[in-house]
Amino acid sequence: MDLVGACRAFVYVSDRGGFTPGAAAARIPQPVASRRVAALERHLGGLLFDRSTRGAVLTPFGREVLPAARRLVRLAEELEYDAERARHSPVRLAVPETCATRDLAALGAAGRDAGLRLDFRPGPPAVRAAALRDREVRAAVVAVPPGDATWRVPLGVGSATAFEVRTLYLETLRVGRGERPGGRRLWIQPEDDVPHVRDPLSRARDALGLGPGQVLVAPSLADAATEVLARGDLLVCPAAQAEALGLYWCGLGEPVLERGYDLVARGPEEAESLRVPLAAALAHCLDAVPVAVPDPGRTL
Repeated sequence: MDLVGACRAFVYVSDRGGFTPGAAAARIPQPVASRRVAALERHLGGLLFDRSTRGAVLTPFGREVLPAARRLVRLAEELEYDAERARHSPVRLAVPETCATRDLAALGAAGRDAGLRLDFRPGPPAVRAAALRDREVRAAVVAVPPGDATWRVPLGVGSATAFEVRTLYLETLRVGRGERPGGRRLWIQPEDDVPHVRDPLSRARDALGLGPGQVLVAPSLADAATEVLARGDLLVCPAAQAEALGLYWCGLGEPVLERGYDLVARGPEEAESLRVPLAAALAHCLDAVPVAVPDPGRTL
């Protein structure tokens, strides 16, 4: 028996004082309301209405159980409302600050095609991971080592002047005679301030005898790009980002670096339900290509 439907018919018939107006208020045919009330009476083991009178007059038993029936109907309606709101509430997704607005719009459109309303929360890697951990977002595009990544982005260096080589090696940044004090600097933007990018560069700097100030983490991408344009420094970045900034780009020799990304949610099932329909649009957003068939996601 549909207990909620039967209780709803019982409550409406009681409130309207008759089966016909009660059924109309409940938006069901009158015979259906009668059958549901009769089924509820059999289920509860007592008559709810006095059938010997005109209209729908509650029996003493009916008056006793009516408050509980009202509570059940109210709770069912609240459940239906909450479920409807949950289906249409935006999915907060933490994304890299480097994603272009146009690409995020395309990602949002891909979400709509999958029945998702995405609410983007841009931020650097540490902020995205913290937002997911603190449940400020439902999912996040997190930075992971390339070997664990769903998407990978090769990194090179951007410059305001054209390169004479196809691959730049850090040893060429050593300061020679007659060169400016401190030498040419290599800037790491906040998106690449992660161990699998920052640490290999720092180790290479020390091993090659570069100055301590020649490999630096910039407070923002704009600050790093300013130093590249104004001072002739270099920026660690993917090719597409260099093009967007109006910079020349070339590959980086030792160490060979890549960004790695994965989509992580509060649970494996939710991560997979987002990763699969958004994979292509996310790859475009990140200037990356998928490196593996999506697997169930991790949790933080």
